[in-house]
Amino acid sequence: MTAGRVSGRVASRYKVNLGEQIACCEANYARLLKLMPEFEGLDEWQYAVQSGAKAWRIRLRVTERAPYTTMLEVYQEDELKHWGGSPKLQIRLYHDAQLAEVIAWHQHRRLRPRYDYPNRKMYQQDEKAQMNRFLRDWLIHSQANGQVREAVGLSSD
Repeated sequence: MTAGRVSGRVASRYKVNLGEQIACCEANYARLLKLMPEFEGLDEWQYAVQSGAKAWRIRLRVTERAPYTTMLEVYQEDELKHWGGSPKLQIRLYHDAQLAEVIAWHQHRRLRPRYDYPNRKMYQQDEKAQMNRFLRDWLIHSQANGQVREAVGLSSD
């Protein structure tokens, strides 16, 4: 596919910056493990994040465990349902590589590293990178403003 034309100039095709993606996923893995200190024995954690006068409850829940990977769901419990709700991210932790990658959010599954634009679902060209950066920002904010961290469920193992 050739590059499109934008305002009289040729638009360059988006290229994935693999080094930046891996660095973001490595940092997110480390941040997530700090929020889940007893990772091996538990399946769910919750904490509150202060934002102004309001404290938002964040939940991290293991949905699947395998020898080298873990599926994790991260979401915020709040009163934003009338706005469409808060993000609910599906994250795959790769323990051997020590990476945490957003693989889905809400009903959006199987994120590709790059999309042609425009596309049927109107994803941005770097949608996957944006979701991993969003997780990064969310985790940084959580660590800076988190208040109470507690395990809420025991592992079924």
